[in-house]
Amino acid sequence: MARTTGVISLPARNSAVTGGNALEGIQFRRFYSRRVLLQMLIVGIITAALMIWKADKLAEIYLAHHEITPFGLVINSIILVLFLLGVLRIALLLIRYTREENALARMMRNLRKPDDNPLRGISGNSLISRRYQLMQRLHDAHTPINHGALASTLVAAESTRTSLPRFINNVLILTGVFGTIVSLSIALIGASSMLENAVDVGGMGMVVHGMSTALSTTMTAIACYLYFGYFFLKVTDAQTNLVSGIEEITASFLMPRFQVQSDSVVHQFAGLLRGLQLLVKQMGASQDKFAEVEASLTRTLEELSHQNTVLPAQMDEVKGILRTGFRLHDE
Repeated sequence: MARTTGVISLPARNSAVTGGNALEGIQFRRFYSRRVLLQMLIVGIITAALMIWKADKLAEIYLAHHEITPFGLVINSIILVLFLLGVLRIALLLIRYTREENALARMMRNLRKPDDNPLRGISGNSLISRRYQLMQRLHDAHTPINHGALASTLVAAESTRTSLPRFINNVLILTGVFGTIVSLSIALIGASSMLENAVDVGGMGMVVHGMSTALSTTMTAIACYLYFGYFFLKVTDAQTNLVSGIEEITASFLMPRFQVQSDSVVHQFAGLLRGLQLLVKQMGASQDKFAEVEASLTRTLEELSHQNTVLPAQMDEVKGILRTGFRLHDE
């Protein structure tokens, strides 16, 4: 199941809030729950097809001599009811985790965009949305954010959702053992009756029925336990995959955005100093350009002043030339 297909890796986002590379390396298996649900469906279809194919053999094992005592049918029915309840609960959990994985993947896509709304298109009831809103409220209330407490709370809340499958997984195999004990007790009763009367056909039938019931209950419990136990482990893996994805995005993106700590302040102050150094260099270069412009303006003003000084003499010379040329008398 640890294939690379469906694994999302979020690149870094250039942001002064997240610290540049805060989102780099975040990975989780987006389609994990969906694949497990598909496996459940495929295995269930194959099992149903085999049961239909061998229906006569199963009827011979489970329905033979059931008219003597109904204990075999009752115990097998209890095993199947527990099994179906657990499978239904696991399927509902996988459907829910599929939606949560899609919401987490949507947030990662939003974080790649310049838009500053990571919750765009995400349901407000999703786990990642509630985590974001909770941290937003704590930040607005100027309350320190304890990431460890948030993670522990999420794990505890999600663990309660698997209490029924965990109970069924623990008692399912015990129901087969219980059925075996009851069936052996029935067989012993039949053996006792047969010993009391050597020609008691009913006692012999009870012995055969008891052994058959023991076999059927054990087969049912083991088959259900194998199927249920495997997919119970898979649903816990899907839960772990989802929780780890939420905690990764919290530690890499949400904490730098909402939590102010001494280390983060030092890093931000160092970045501010580097920015100020660049600004000082740019200001020095601009000052040099201003000095060049000032020198150029000074030279221009000096030239204009010199021209204003020699201009009256040149004008008198022009007037004299005009008078001589046009033979004008002086006033």
